[in-house]
Amino acid sequence: MADSLFGTDGVRGRANSYPMTAKMALKLGEAAGKYFRKDNREHRVVIGKDTRRSSYMVEYAMTGGFTSTGMSVFLLGPVPTPAVGLLTRSMRADVGVMISASHNPYYDNGIKFFGPDGYKLSDQAEAEIEELVKGEIELAAPENIGEATRIDDALGRYMEFAKTAFPRKRILEGLKVVIDCANGAAYKAAPIVLWELGAEVIPLGVSPNGFNINDNCGSTYPQKAAAAVVAHGADVGICLDGDADRVILIDEKGGVADGDQIMGLIAMQWAQSGQLAHDTLVATVMSNMGLEKHLRSQGLNMLRTQVGDRHVVAEMRRGGFNLGGEQSGHIVMRDYVTTGDGLMAGLQFLGALVRSGKPASELGHVFDPYPQVLENITLSGGPDPMENRAVMQAIAQGEADFGTQGRLLIRKSGTEPLLRVMGECEDAGLLKQVVGNVSDAVRAAV
Repeated sequence: MADSLFGTDGVRGRANSYPMTAKMALKLGEAAGKYFRKDNREHRVVIGKDTRRSSYMVEYAMTGGFTSTGMSVFLLGPVPTPAVGLLTRSMRADVGVMISASHNPYYDNGIKFFGPDGYKLSDQAEAEIEELVKGEIELAAPENIGEATRIDDALGRYMEFAKTAFPRKRILEGLKVVIDCANGAAYKAAPIVLWELGAEVIPLGVSPNGFNINDNCGSTYPQKAAAAVVAHGADVGICLDGDADRVILIDEKGGVADGDQIMGLIAMQWAQSGQLAHDTLVATVMSNMGLEKHLRSQGLNMLRTQVGDRHVVAEMRRGGFNLGGEQSGHIVMRDYVTTGDGLMAGLQFLGALVRSGKPASELGHVFDPYPQVLENITLSGGPDPMENRAVMQAIAQGEADFGTQGRLLIRKSGTEPLLRVMGECEDAGLLKQVVGNVSDAVRAAV
């Protein structure tokens, strides 16, 4: 194994290809079971999944791996990723597993691990599990093989908890809400929660067949929900991704509000009520400069981390912050959950909608974003283009051209063979020129 098994968000890859094979899932279950089973008392693992066909294969293989080391397995079925973090902690499990490739197409899959505190595992813990995968693992004696049990009320537990993100003594009566569940893990939970809170619900992406997850729907394709909002005269649209840890919002005019706008709104609301810890929002290097500028104008701070909600959460825990997230729609509210939760973030927005009486188009436009361009360039597996002289020269020239009115960010994707070239600048023409020059240099090097 020359490459690291774990990426920026667990293990991910094409289903039935390394590392997302049944054989590797079995081995990961054995290794994680060995890592967490420290003595002879009962040790528990909860396993959730999204709606991909391959999730069954991975679920069964991991169950075999965990039970072979003596772990008791509790199978949650299709549930959102934040439900796994919640139930790992509430069921006193030693480890939680979410089987999902998040916003990726059906042919990908992934494995995310949560520790007993409900947070995703640290880099150190993942490295130790990876070392165990490489070796032989001692299995349990026949009398100590673990049991596997299906939990029928897992989704109900999560749904009741999700409602706590909506203000008490308020209801959504009179509001028409489009909810696009991306044919993913929240296809049952999200429409029911919204309906029980009083909304008239127009559900989209609630007919998973194992292959249509994230397929022209959900947070990565909000156009479908936008069209439905306009067609039905809805007040707002909520778009989730395949495992429901991301959210993108649609206003009554069909306009799209990304994670930056949502974080900006919640930060302002929480700051006004004294709920925003240390008057600080934690975001990533991808968040728009316009958000940072707006927060500063309001006397609030913004800290940036590497891309990935796990890095956001690590910084939040380190500094005692309670709000963070990503432009892509991961919104982490540590007063409620341990990871991104699209439904609960959506409920925060709906709460603001009910309290203020303002339209979604006003609430969803907190700041004027700087023009931003992102180019994704497929890598061929050859020499690193970032070490190419022409690429380095193009980056240096671009940064010089931007000066203080813009910035460049070039990084490799942690989940796909892509190099991402992102730039933002007040001058849209200069932005297009700089990103184009750098992208051309990278393509030539590739």
